[in-house]
Amino acid sequence: MNGFTESGLDEDAFGASKGGIASFDAFPKTKKTYLTRGRDSSSWTALLLITCVYLSWSEITRWWTGQTTQTFSVEKGVSHDMQINIDIVVAMSCADLHVNMQDAAGDRTLAGDLLRKDPTYFGQWGKGKHTLGQGEYGLPGLEDLQDVHDQLGLAKKKKKFPKTPRLRGQGDACRIFGSLDGNKVQGDFHITARGHGYREFGQHLDHGRFNFSHHIQELSFGPYYPSLVNPLDNTVATTEEHFYKFQYYISIVPTIYTDDSSLLPLLEAVNRDTDHPAKSVFHSSHAVKTNQYAVTSQSHKVAENYIPGIFVKFDIEPITLTVAEEWGGFFPLLVRLVNVISGVMVAGGWCWQMFDWGMEIWGRKQRVREGMGMLRTFSSEQKMAFE
Repeated sequence: MNGFTESGLDEDAFGASKGGIASFDAFPKTKKTYLTRGRDSSSWTALLLITCVYLSWSEITRWWTGQTTQTFSVEKGVSHDMQINIDIVVAMSCADLHVNMQDAAGDRTLAGDLLRKDPTYFGQWGKGKHTLGQGEYGLPGLEDLQDVHDQLGLAKKKKKFPKTPRLRGQGDACRIFGSLDGNKVQGDFHITARGHGYREFGQHLDHGRFNFSHHIQELSFGPYYPSLVNPLDNTVATTEEHFYKFQYYISIVPTIYTDDSSLLPLLEAVNRDTDHPAKSVFHSSHAVKTNQYAVTSQSHKVAENYIPGIFVKFDIEPITLTVAEEWGGFFPLLVRLVNVISGVMVAGGWCWQMFDWGMEIWGRKQRVREGMGMLRTFSSEQKMAFE
């Protein structure tokens, strides 16, 4: 056909080779008839790979950010001075207010002569304020432990009090702001009306002009870091009563932040000795010393024979809180990565084997239930259909 025979071709020429080696395989294979195709596990393998990548990335991120530890220790150093930073707006005229501070040592500071007073409008300062004890950021207590890098970064920002907005008119409030140097002991800071609080001859303010409603922009202790948030920052307290006493009780805890754990011995030595030659370490980019505090308020109306005003009573705890960030070595990271990846793969293999074994048992029960048995048997109707 088609010249196949005329061309002298023979079908035997296309058969198996009559001489030499037709095929060679040094590794004998199992015949395909003896093999059973297993379940497709590609999806499970992809899931395991994604899990390994996710957990490995988590380990690397945790290693990169470090581990934050906080340690309380007894205050070993003896420091005599403490700076107080205040920025408060009171709904009274500056000429009608007196600001004073007195500590447990009996020293009295005429804070009104050291702080700056600017006339302003009370309504200009209400934006973004909250009442102490209300709202997400209004809860009293030590400020929440934050990331060490955030604290160090905020401490580097500008350290000046913002300017008072330009005043048009006489104004109905007074902004009192600045820093005071006092003894590092228990003390009181209070704002009272002219002619009330301390004996002042020839001066007396009409009671109808009393209004100690106030906005606290800043109240901190130690070096002035305006970007660090304290419990009383951006709080507001108002009253319609003329004789009203705002009382704040503050418990101060000296706090050290560092992102270099190797500096801890040096920081402890400097904190113990204020004249240490390396005392500038607290002004470096790797460490900062400040003060956190917890605050409670007990404000209430008072009778006319009592003194109204704003009273801040503070006490210093004899402990130091050290918040340090530490990093592990690169080799421990590799060990953790190997453990994570091998653990995921081994556990994934076990889970797949158990799943495969369970599916096999379930399949056998299904076949038995259908009357097929391990070797398939046919019913009489099926046999008749074949016949």
